[in-house]
Amino acid sequence: MEKITARGRRGIIIGKFMPPHNGHRHLIQFAQSHIDHLTVIIFTKSQEPIPGHLRVQWMREIFPNIELIHVTDEHPVDFRDSTIWSLWIDSIRRVCPQTPDIVFSSEDYGDELAARLGARHILVDKARSSVPVSSSLIRNHPFDYWHFLPSCVRPYFLKRVCLLGAESTGKTTLAQALAKHFSTVWVPEYAREYLESKKGFCELMDIIPIAEGQVALEDSLAQHANRLLICDTNLIATMVWSEHYFSFCPAEILDMVNERKYDFYLVPDIDLPWIDDGLRDSPGHRDWFHNRFLSEVQHREVPYAILSGAFQKRLDTAIQTINAILKVNPQSSAMANAAEF
Repeated sequence: MEKITARGRRGIIIGKFMPPHNGHRHLIQFAQSHIDHLTVIIFTKSQEPIPGHLRVQWMREIFPNIELIHVTDEHPVDFRDSTIWSLWIDSIRRVCPQTPDIVFSSEDYGDELAARLGARHILVDKARSSVPVSSSLIRNHPFDYWHFLPSCVRPYFLKRVCLLGAESTGKTTLAQALAKHFSTVWVPEYAREYLESKKGFCELMDIIPIAEGQVALEDSLAQHANRLLICDTNLIATMVWSEHYFSFCPAEILDMVNERKYDFYLVPDIDLPWIDDGLRDSPGHRDWFHNRFLSEVQHREVPYAILSGAFQKRLDTAIQTINAILKVNPQSSAMANAAEF
C-alpha cells in the first residue's frame, strides 16, 4: 500500500457493494482516517442479483455519516476498453464534479481510475489479509462468511424456517429446541402476547395489529439470527385464524402474506393430545386447521415436512431437515481472485 505523506482534502470510493461487508467497512474507515471528506459512489444495475435499493439502504445504515451517492447507469465493465472507461468517468464526474485528491480501492483498476480522475490512488488490503472476504464469496457461500456480514445485511441471506400447525401440536417447544440446537434465535407468536393482555378476547380490529406485530418481531430478531431463523408461526396463521373467527381476512394482511418469503415449512401433525392453556379454544377444529395450513404451503410451492410422533421424533426429523438446508461449503477458505468494480 502506498504511504500517505499528507492528509488529502477529498477522497472517493466506488463499488457495487453486492453485498456490503466488513472488508468494505475496513476500506471506508481507513479512508475516513486519512482525509477530510469522503464520497462513496455505489453503482447498481437493474439485473444484478441483489437489488440496488437494498444495497443503498444497507450502506446508509452501516455508514450513516458518509456522503453516499447512488448511480444506476447501465454501462458495461471492461477495464481494457478506453471508451467504456470514459462512460464510467463521465458518470462519476456527473455526480461528483469536484476532482478528488485520493481514490481509495482494494483493486488494481484503482490506478487507472485515479489517473483518469486526476487523483492519487491508495491501494488498501489488496491481498485481503486484514479482512479475508469478497462480495462474490459471500454471494456464493454466505454461511461460510457469516461473521463478515454486518447485522443489517444478514437477514437477506439467512434461511427462514417456519412452524405452521394447529393448536397444541408442540410448535413453541420445537421452536425453542431448534433454536438452541442451531445456536440461533426463534420468533415467538406475537398474537399470544397480544391476546393475553386482552384476556384472550379477539376482535376483527385486532387482526391487523397482530399481523404488524408479528412482522416487526420477526424483522427485529432476524438481525440477531445465526444463519437460520426459526419462526414459531407467520402471517399465514394470522390469515387462517382471521378466516376462522370472522370469515374474513383484511386485504392488507393478504398483501403482507404474499410479500413474506420462507425457505421451508415444518408442519406438526395433530397426533398429539389437545391441551387447554387458557388461550386455545378450538380442539374440534384441529383437523381443519392442519389441512388448511397444508393447502396453503402446497399452494405456495415451498418445501415442507410433516412432523409426526412423539416430541423427540419430531425434533430429530426437523434437525435432519434443517441440516440439509444449511449446507456449508468445505472449500470456502480459498479467496476469489476476480476483482469487482
